[in-house]
Amino acid sequence: MAVVDVLNRSGEKVSEVNLSDEIFTVPVKKSVLHDVVRMQLTSRRLGTAVAKVRGEVAGSTRKLFRQKGTGNARAGGIKSALRKGGGIIFGPVQRSYEHKVNKKVKSLAMKMALSSKLKNNELFVIDSFGLSQIKTKEVVNITRNLGLKNVLIITNEDDRILFISAQNIPDVKVLKTEGLNVYDLLKYDNLLIVESSIQSIEGRFAQNDNGI
Repeated sequence: MAVVDVLNRSGEKVSEVNLSDEIFTVPVKKSVLHDVVRMQLTSRRLGTAVAKVRGEVAGSTRKLFRQKGTGNARAGGIKSALRKGGGIIFGPVQRSYEHKVNKKVKSLAMKMALSSKLKNNELFVIDSFGLSQIKTKEVVNITRNLGLKNVLIITNEDDRILFISAQNIPDVKVLKTEGLNVYDLLKYDNLLIVESSIQSIEGRFAQNDNGI
């Protein structure tokens, strides 16, 4: 098992914690990570942009003027795409951008993302934030003491004080273990895990999904 130092708010080592090899030492495949990140990003696209084609535009179908003898082009109805207010040729239609990835690949990608953080020395464990009141400056000081910038914080508790204290810090994001995802793991340079969350993370991804 991989052994990681557990730090306190001042950045001092207070103990050590063992991390499961099944979760934190998985070989990384960029193609798997790419597929899952693509799935996450495309699922955010609404695909609701719609333009009316000629048959959907309100208006008369009457021919504007006679075919010959006026010196004009042979115009059809007022709904022609060549006229202002007419239909749109090849305009956007409502669609889904969904990119499906099976459950095992999602789980494996999470393990790979966590493993990459450990491999690159970007994974840190803190015993507790111990915030008694909402104070952004305290979170800033803690991350500074740990020497971390652009950090994703993972907690197992519904810590309202921590969430609100960190929400206005541009390069800090707090997630509960249930919301842990590949995109945010790769987006932020460093991962800071509250020690009590490790068991929950390992329990969530403990299944053997390495057969890919």
